[in-house]
Amino acid sequence: MQVYDAEKRRWTKTGEEHEAAIKEFIETFRRTEGELGDKPYFGGETFGFVDLALIPFYSRFYTSEMFAKLRIESECPKIIAWAKRCMQKDTVAKSLPDQKKVYEFHVQMRKQWLGLE
Repeated sequence: MQVYDAEKRRWTKTGEEHEAAIKEFIETFRRTEGELGDKPYFGGETFGFVDLALIPFYSRFYTSEMFAKLRIESECPKIIAWAKRCMQKDTVAKSLPDQKKVYEFHVQMRKQWLGLE
C-alpha cells in the first residue's frame, strides 16, 4: 500500500524528500477518504477487513502532527471521524497503543537509530 512507503520516507528522510513524503501521505489519505465516502466503515455499516488494516495508522497521527506540523483532522476530517468510530469498539481501543507513547517511541527512534532530532 502506498501509505506505508510514504510513511517510511517521512521518518527516514529530511528536507525536500521529507516534505514530499508528507504531501504524499496526506494525498493518500484524501484518496482513502474518497473510498470511505459517507459510509461509517469501509465495508459499509460494519467494521471489516479494510478498517482493520488501516486503523493502526491512527496511533501514529499524533506523531505525524508533531513532526510534520500538520493537522490531519483539518486535512482529512472523514478519516478522523472514521477512526474515532473505530476507537469506540473495545477490541480496537484495547489493541492500539496510546498515541503519546507512540510519539515518544518515534522521538527516541529518530535520535538513536537515525541520528535525527
